[in-house]
Amino acid sequence: MDVTAFIDALTFQAGYNTAIVAIGAIFLGWAGGTVGTFLLLRRRSLVSDALSHATLPGVAIAFLIMAAAGGTGRYLPGLLLGAAASALAGLAVVEWLTRRTRLHADAAIGAVLSSFFGLGVVLLTVIQSAQIGQQAGIGSFLLGSTSGMLRSEAITLAALAALCALTVVFLRRTLTLVAFDETFAATTGVSIRRADLALMLLVLAVTVTGLRVVGLVLVIALVIIPPVAARFWTERVGRMMVISGIIGAASGFLGTALSASIPDLPTGPIIVLVAATAFLVSMLLAPARGVFANLRRARRYARAFRAGLASGEGA
Repeated sequence: MDVTAFIDALTFQAGYNTAIVAIGAIFLGWAGGTVGTFLLLRRRSLVSDALSHATLPGVAIAFLIMAAAGGTGRYLPGLLLGAAASALAGLAVVEWLTRRTRLHADAAIGAVLSSFFGLGVVLLTVIQSAQIGQQAGIGSFLLGSTSGMLRSEAITLAALAALCALTVVFLRRTLTLVAFDETFAATTGVSIRRADLALMLLVLAVTVTGLRVVGLVLVIALVIIPPVAARFWTERVGRMMVISGIIGAASGFLGTALSASIPDLPTGPIIVLVAATAFLVSMLLAPARGVFANLRRARRYARAFRAGLASGEGA
């Protein structure tokens, strides 16, 4: 790793494109961690996986439509709109299967995830074989690609991510109430269905926003890993949301800097690995819920127990 290049990236002196990508990744990580807090508390983590994989057919169909209309097919807002429409369709199918059939939620999610993803791969193959539009790089939505990100694209992604995070902050009381006590929330006039729908739409927005940076395969990690890591540090929802957002933003920032300092290292996977490292550190070193803290607590209990036995025998 080039240490000088890494420091330059951390201080936003590694070039205009790197700085733009870093800012977009920071906002994406912040939004993912903030939204993911309530997704984790609501125990809906698998739904986000289905949403991310269900975006692929929408990206491919949007490309085909825009290319057939005479464009390049790579207009980012159009691709994101197609991804959102496809993910909404996948979410609707999951809802229908769980409500109208005897399938459990995990089975319905697995069926939708595999079916939509398979359709998307087939459509990408069709795009690669058809000589329409500017198809180069369309497959980067699988694992993300920031090397060719434009300023307008980074601003669009950062604005969408910031809007998602701020919306979660605005709805945090309702989402917290629904996550911990549905019955009480319903008696106070909160619509559980609307709250769940709002949460799913926020997850959808973060998922679609992250496609360009980390890809549909890895974007789920930015929604799940930061809140799981934050859970080790606190028992309070508000603090967990803040810590999760910080972990997500730091992962995006450090991952982008590492990618910029090591040649040919993909940005998306590195961001996810940085987040995974934060999870590992949290799991081991968190003062109250970490592995080492639990070991120390268990040893204190064992010593106290042995001391109690010794004093009893002496009496």
